[in-house]
Amino acid sequence: MLNFYPGPSKIYPEVRTYMTDAYDEGILGTPHRGEQFVQLSRATVGLIKRKLNIPEDYYIFFTSGATECWEILIQSLTKHKSYHIYNGSFGEKWYEYAKKLRPHAEGIAFDLNEAMPVEQLTISADTELICFTQNETSNGTQVSATSILNLQNRYRDTLIAVDATSSMAGLNLKIIKADIWFASVQKCFGLPPGLGIMACSPRAIFRAKQMAERGHYNSLVSIYEKMLNYQTTYTPNVLGIYLLRRVLEDRPFIKGIDQELIDRSNALYEFFAQFQDIQLLVENEEVRSRTVIALQASERLVDDIKKRALHHNIRLGNGYGAWQRNTFRIANFPAILDEEYEELKRFFLHYYA
Repeated sequence: MLNFYPGPSKIYPEVRTYMTDAYDEGILGTPHRGEQFVQLSRATVGLIKRKLNIPEDYYIFFTSGATECWEILIQSLTKHKSYHIYNGSFGEKWYEYAKKLRPHAEGIAFDLNEAMPVEQLTISADTELICFTQNETSNGTQVSATSILNLQNRYRDTLIAVDATSSMAGLNLKIIKADIWFASVQKCFGLPPGLGIMACSPRAIFRAKQMAERGHYNSLVSIYEKMLNYQTTYTPNVLGIYLLRRVLEDRPFIKGIDQELIDRSNALYEFFAQFQDIQLLVENEEVRSRTVIALQASERLVDDIKKRALHHNIRLGNGYGAWQRNTFRIANFPAILDEEYEELKRFFLHYYA
């Protein structure tokens, strides 16, 4: 089965060997307060920083997934409200969830063909955290590094948190331009789901210490204190962390991966532009995602394409949210090989022959 689903997506085939090695090395039953885990955690944190170009003074934490980070950040970094900028389902869900914790949370929606409207934002001075999704998986859009820089320059005194679930480990993100970045590993990391990674700036940790919010098991200040010794507040996904270490050891630095994905996304957008019955959902090239290609067609055609693809052992991503019925999505993740995309292209050429 060729898996182009945008998460959980294809895992690196080497993971099978890594899992056997984890069993043989006794990782699966190692105490999470013991030295074997501490060494594993320390090594993995170092690799995350080096391979993903994360500043040395940022702190790395392990969670169960990206959506857990939504909760951690709202409860531990805001007393009053956060401000959410979104153009798709996942950014909106983060906002809706924040309002359950902090009813005064505010948000603004913008169009999927529009760049983040930084100059039009009116974020009040009592806002403690600005939140957005860098790569919106639901509709195949992304926020550019320029927009993030402009946001940082305009609101220097406010913490900025970024959901980078569909781009971390695939794109060379400018981590220093925001205070918090987080992702799950079932996309660009090429791993099974069940593990999240969060990178926090010294400024974010200073804020967490100031708030000293300890009312939850996953309070950020508690997570930070445990991670000073490369441990976690809970019994962690030790296998997931081990697999992450092995994958990072065997993968190139993010700058090389980034260029490969950009080149491949350009080729994919050019390829699909040739079909009259299929349209690129995102018309504005400047805001198109490099890691999730969203394609639009009639409901009947979308359904037929997905069914025929599955018959040929090709799994395409369903549409999501407002675009559920009339779109399908294609992941452009590092674990998927160029020859697999060539097979995908042959399927579509044959479909339209």
